[in-house]
Amino acid sequence: MPLPYTLKKSLGQHFLHDEKICRKIVAHIPKEGNLLEVGPGAGALTKYLLDFTTLDYKAIELDKEKVQYLLQQYPALEGKVMNTDILKADPPFAGEFNIIGNFPYNISGPILFKILNWEPQLTTVVGMFQKEVARRVTASEGNKTYGILSVLLQTFYHIEYLFDVAPGCFTPPPKVTSGVIKFTRSGNPYQVKDPAKLIRFVKAAFSQRRKKLRNALSGILPPDALPEDVAQKRAEQLSVPEFIHLFKTCFETT
Repeated sequence: MPLPYTLKKSLGQHFLHDEKICRKIVAHIPKEGNLLEVGPGAGALTKYLLDFTTLDYKAIELDKEKVQYLLQQYPALEGKVMNTDILKADPPFAGEFNIIGNFPYNISGPILFKILNWEPQLTTVVGMFQKEVARRVTASEGNKTYGILSVLLQTFYHIEYLFDVAPGCFTPPPKVTSGVIKFTRSGNPYQVKDPAKLIRFVKAAFSQRRKKLRNALSGILPPDALPEDVAQKRAEQLSVPEFIHLFKTCFETT
Protein backbone atom coordinates (compact mmCIF):
# COMPACT_ATOMS: atom_id res chain seq x y z
CA MET A 1 0.00 0.00 0.00
CA PRO A 2 1.55 3.35 -1.03
CA LEU A 3 2.27 5.92 1.66
CA PRO A 4 -0.02 8.99 1.76
CA TYR A 5 3.05 11.24 1.65
CA THR A 6 6.48 11.34 0.03
CA LEU A 7 9.74 10.53 1.78
CA LYS A 8 12.44 13.10 1.17
CA LYS A 9 16.01 11.82 1.14
CA SER A 10 17.29 15.40 1.22
CA LEU A 11 15.80 15.74 4.74
CA GLY A 12 17.12 12.38 5.91
CA GLN A 13 13.60 11.05 6.47
CA HIS A 14 13.35 7.55 7.95
CA PHE A 15 9.96 7.18 9.61
CA LEU A 16 9.60 4.97 12.65
CA HIS A 17 6.79 2.44 12.25
CA ASP A 18 7.47 -0.02 15.10
CA GLU A 19 4.76 0.77 17.65
CA LYS A 20 6.55 -1.05 20.47
CA ILE A 21 9.60 1.16 19.98
CA CYS A 22 7.41 4.28 19.76
CA ARG A 23 5.79 3.50 23.11
CA LYS A 24 9.18 2.68 24.60
CA ILE A 25 10.58 6.07 23.58
CA VAL A 26 7.56 8.02 24.82
CA ALA A 27 7.75 6.24 28.19
CA HIS A 28 10.99 8.09 28.99
CA ILE A 29 9.73 11.66 28.60
CA PRO A 30 8.07 13.58 31.47
CA LYS A 31 4.30 13.61 31.02
CA GLU A 32 3.78 17.10 32.43
CA GLY A 33 4.99 20.58 31.51
CA ASN A 34 6.10 22.00 28.17
CA LEU A 35 7.16 19.57 25.44
CA LEU A 36 8.64 20.19 22.02
CA GLU A 37 8.64 17.37 19.48
CA VAL A 38 11.34 17.84 16.85
CA GLY A 39 10.61 16.34 13.44
CA PRO A 40 7.28 14.59 14.13
CA GLY A 41 7.14 13.45 10.50
CA ALA A 42 4.02 11.34 10.06
CA GLY A 43 3.20 11.33 13.78
CA ALA A 44 4.68 8.03 14.99
CA LEU A 45 5.38 9.49 18.45
CA THR A 46 2.89 12.35 18.21
CA LYS A 47 -0.21 10.17 18.46
CA TYR A 48 0.96 8.87 21.84
CA LEU A 49 2.04 12.28 23.13
CA LEU A 50 -1.38 13.76 22.40
CA ASP A 51 -2.89 11.31 24.90
CA PHE A 52 -1.20 13.20 27.74
CA THR A 53 -3.51 16.09 28.49
CA THR A 54 -1.10 17.46 31.11
CA LEU A 55 1.42 18.34 28.39
CA ASP A 56 1.65 21.73 26.70
CA TYR A 57 2.72 20.29 23.35
CA LYS A 58 4.37 21.99 20.39
CA ALA A 59 6.22 20.62 17.37
CA ILE A 60 8.75 21.80 14.81
CA GLU A 61 8.64 20.20 11.36
CA LEU A 62 10.63 21.47 8.37
CA ASP A 63 8.71 19.50 5.73
CA LYS A 64 5.60 21.46 4.77
CA GLU A 65 3.94 18.36 3.31
CA LYS A 66 4.31 16.55 6.65
CA VAL A 67 2.85 19.54 8.51
CA GLN A 68 -0.24 19.38 6.29
CA TYR A 69 -0.49 15.61 6.78
CA LEU A 70 -0.23 15.94 10.58
CA LEU A 71 -2.95 18.59 10.70
CA GLN A 72 -5.25 16.40 8.60
CA GLN A 73 -4.64 13.32 10.74
CA TYR A 74 -4.61 15.04 14.12
CA PRO A 75 -6.88 18.13 14.25
CA ALA A 76 -5.79 18.72 17.86
CA LEU A 77 -2.43 19.88 16.46
CA GLU A 78 -3.93 23.03 14.95
CA GLY A 79 -1.77 25.98 16.04
CA LYS A 80 0.82 23.69 17.65
CA VAL A 81 3.06 22.77 14.69
CA MET A 82 5.68 25.23 13.49
CA ASN A 83 6.87 24.80 9.91
CA THR A 84 10.47 25.89 10.43
CA ASP A 85 14.06 24.70 10.79
CA ILE A 86 14.97 23.57 14.32
CA LEU A 87 18.51 24.89 13.79
CA LYS A 88 17.17 28.41 13.20
CA ALA A 89 14.36 28.32 15.76
CA ASP A 90 14.14 30.27 19.00
CA PRO A 91 13.08 28.47 22.17
CA PRO A 92 9.38 27.64 21.69
CA PHE A 93 8.45 28.30 25.32
CA ALA A 94 9.17 31.20 27.66
CA GLY A 95 10.03 28.88 30.53
CA GLU A 96 11.56 25.43 30.90
CA PHE A 97 10.66 22.67 28.46
CA ASN A 98 11.55 19.16 27.33
CA ILE A 99 12.32 17.75 23.87
CA ILE A 100 11.54 14.46 22.20
CA GLY A 101 12.51 13.54 18.66
CA ASN A 102 13.74 11.15 16.02
CA PHE A 103 16.53 13.41 14.84
CA PRO A 104 17.74 13.43 11.21
CA TYR A 105 21.17 11.83 11.10
CA ASN A 106 22.53 14.39 8.65
CA ILE A 107 22.24 17.23 11.19
CA SER A 108 22.99 15.35 14.42
CA GLY A 109 25.97 17.53 15.36
CA PRO A 110 24.17 20.88 14.95
CA ILE A 111 21.16 19.54 16.87
CA LEU A 112 23.39 18.49 19.77
CA PHE A 113 24.89 21.98 19.87
CA LYS A 114 21.33 23.37 19.83
CA ILE A 115 20.58 21.25 22.90
CA LEU A 116 23.68 22.72 24.51
CA ASN A 117 22.68 26.29 23.62
CA TRP A 118 19.18 25.81 25.04
CA GLU A 119 20.46 24.27 28.28
CA PRO A 120 19.22 27.10 30.57
CA GLN A 121 15.64 26.18 29.61
CA LEU A 122 15.97 22.57 28.50
CA THR A 123 15.47 20.07 31.31
CA THR A 124 15.06 16.71 29.55
CA VAL A 125 15.74 15.41 26.05
CA VAL A 126 14.81 11.96 24.77
CA GLY A 127 16.16 11.56 21.28
CA MET A 128 17.08 9.03 18.65
CA PHE A 129 20.36 9.37 16.79
CA GLN A 130 22.59 7.18 14.70
CA LYS A 131 24.04 4.68 17.21
CA GLU A 132 27.59 5.86 16.50
CA VAL A 133 26.63 9.43 17.46
CA ALA A 134 24.70 8.31 20.54
CA ARG A 135 27.68 6.29 21.75
CA ARG A 136 29.98 9.23 21.13
CA VAL A 137 27.86 11.51 23.29
CA THR A 138 27.81 9.02 26.17
CA ALA A 139 31.49 7.97 25.88
CA SER A 140 33.93 8.37 28.76
CA GLU A 141 37.62 9.29 28.72
CA GLY A 142 39.98 6.80 27.15
CA ASN A 143 37.37 5.73 24.60
CA LYS A 144 38.26 6.42 20.97
CA THR A 145 34.81 7.98 20.41
CA TYR A 146 35.21 10.39 23.37
CA GLY A 147 35.44 13.92 22.05
CA ILE A 148 34.12 17.48 21.94
CA LEU A 149 30.43 16.67 22.29
CA SER A 150 31.10 14.08 24.99
CA VAL A 151 32.80 16.67 27.21
CA LEU A 152 30.50 19.60 26.50
CA LEU A 153 27.19 17.79 26.87
CA GLN A 154 28.27 15.78 29.91
CA THR A 155 29.30 19.04 31.59
CA PHE A 156 25.68 20.18 31.68
CA TYR A 157 23.64 16.96 31.39
CA HIS A 158 23.48 13.48 32.84
CA ILE A 159 23.29 11.34 29.70
CA GLU A 160 22.00 7.79 29.57
CA TYR A 161 22.10 5.39 26.63
CA LEU A 162 18.67 3.76 26.67
CA PHE A 163 18.47 1.19 23.85
CA ASP A 164 19.23 0.31 20.22
CA VAL A 165 16.70 0.58 17.40
CA ALA A 166 17.17 -1.77 14.43
CA PRO A 167 16.99 -0.51 10.83
CA GLY A 168 13.88 -2.62 10.17
CA CYS A 169 11.87 -0.45 12.56
CA PHE A 170 11.89 2.37 9.98
CA THR A 171 10.47 3.15 6.55
CA PRO A 172 12.70 3.18 4.59
CA PRO A 173 15.27 1.26 6.69
CA PRO A 174 18.47 3.28 7.27
CA LYS A 175 21.81 1.59 6.64
CA VAL A 176 22.80 1.94 10.30
CA THR A 177 21.49 1.01 13.74
CA SER A 178 19.99 3.83 15.79
CA GLY A 179 20.32 4.57 19.49
CA VAL A 180 17.98 6.35 21.90
CA ILE A 181 19.57 8.50 24.59
CA LYS A 182 18.21 10.60 27.43
CA PHE A 183 19.63 13.93 28.61
CA THR A 184 18.72 15.20 32.07
CA ARG A 185 19.95 18.69 32.93
CA SER A 186 22.35 18.56 35.86
CA GLY A 187 22.14 22.24 36.82
CA ASN A 188 25.63 23.39 35.77
CA PRO A 189 27.37 21.59 38.68
CA TYR A 190 30.79 22.93 37.65
CA GLN A 191 29.53 26.53 37.69
CA VAL A 192 30.76 27.29 34.17
CA LYS A 193 30.21 31.03 33.71
CA ASP A 194 30.89 31.28 29.98
CA PRO A 195 29.79 28.20 27.97
CA ALA A 196 30.97 29.80 24.71
CA LYS A 197 34.48 30.05 26.13
CA LEU A 198 34.34 26.43 27.28
CA ILE A 199 33.33 25.37 23.78
CA ARG A 200 36.34 27.19 22.35
CA PHE A 201 38.66 25.53 24.89
CA VAL A 202 37.37 21.99 24.33
CA LYS A 203 37.39 22.36 20.54
CA ALA A 204 41.01 23.53 20.69
CA ALA A 205 42.00 20.61 22.92
CA PHE A 206 40.53 18.06 20.51
CA SER A 207 41.55 19.87 17.32
CA GLN A 208 44.64 17.66 17.01
CA ARG A 209 43.70 14.47 18.83
CA ARG A 210 47.07 12.78 18.40
CA LYS A 211 49.00 15.69 19.87
CA LYS A 212 49.65 16.33 23.54
CA LEU A 213 47.67 19.09 25.18
CA ARG A 214 50.69 21.41 25.35
CA ASN A 215 50.73 21.47 21.55
CA ALA A 216 46.99 21.24 20.95
CA LEU A 217 46.31 24.24 23.22
CA SER A 218 49.32 26.30 22.12
CA GLY A 219 47.09 28.59 20.07
CA ILE A 220 45.14 29.78 23.13
CA LEU A 221 47.49 29.19 26.07
CA PRO A 222 51.17 30.04 26.70
CA PRO A 223 53.55 27.03 26.91
CA ASP A 224 53.93 27.22 30.68
CA ALA A 225 50.20 27.54 31.46
CA LEU A 226 49.57 23.82 31.84
CA PRO A 227 50.83 21.64 34.72
CA GLU A 228 53.53 19.35 33.35
CA ASP A 229 51.62 16.13 34.08
CA VAL A 230 48.61 17.46 32.16
CA ALA A 231 50.63 18.97 29.33
CA GLN A 232 51.93 15.51 28.44
CA LYS A 233 48.44 14.03 28.07
CA ARG A 234 46.10 13.97 25.10
CA ALA A 235 42.60 15.45 25.31
CA GLU A 236 40.91 12.03 25.21
CA GLN A 237 42.71 11.05 28.44
CA LEU A 238 41.03 13.73 30.58
CA SER A 239 37.71 13.02 32.30
CA VAL A 240 34.99 15.67 32.22
CA PRO A 241 35.81 16.89 35.79
CA GLU A 242 39.50 17.07 34.87
CA PHE A 243 38.67 19.01 31.70
CA ILE A 244 36.56 21.52 33.60
CA HIS A 245 39.21 21.93 36.30
CA LEU A 246 41.81 22.63 33.62
CA PHE A 247 39.51 25.10 31.90
CA LYS A 248 38.69 26.97 35.10
CA THR A 249 42.29 27.20 36.30
CA CYS A 250 43.97 27.98 32.98
CA PHE A 251 41.49 29.64 30.62
CA GLU A 252 38.15 30.72 32.07
CA THR A 253 39.41 34.00 33.53
CA THR A 254 41.96 34.83 30.81
